[in-house]
Amino acid sequence: MTHNDILRRLRYALNYNNSTLIEIFRMSGHEIGPFEVDNLLKKEDENGYVECSSAVMELFLDGLVIYKRGRQDGGAGQPQKADGTLANNDILKKIRIALELKEEDMLAVLKLAGVNISKSELSALFRREGQKNYKECGDQFLRNFLQGLTIRYRGDRSTDKASA
Repeated sequence: MTHNDILRRLRYALNYNNSTLIEIFRMSGHEIGPFEVDNLLKKEDENGYVECSSAVMELFLDGLVIYKRGRQDGGAGQPQKADGTLANNDILKKIRIALELKEEDMLAVLKLAGVNISKSELSALFRREGQKNYKECGDQFLRNFLQGLTIRYRGDRSTDKASA
């Protein structure tokens, strides 16, 4: 699952327009224009497509945390320097923080997408890599989570629109 696809699906699930995306990027200290946002939202086979790097995706997610929860004093919640790779586990964690989802909320969102997992399976996704019981978040799991968010926030069970 590409970062562009994740960005498109999040934008759709949360019902954000391009100007909201620009504001979210700005909150993380990244200036981006409408033309650049359009190019990030295009599909790979469309003319003008620009790949969304891990660094850009991390800036967006950091901005989303600030947009939804506000800036924190003392550095917590402040945008951090993007350092390279961004695993699905990191994306899932940042979305969870931004939307203030508790364990029960996460399980409910997943259930909306037809995924039933235990609390221990869910907590394994949020462990630090290398820790005992750490589990890698696969593309299909993240896709199902984003589909569940779409159903929760938009009441929409179709995934065709999410990638549009």
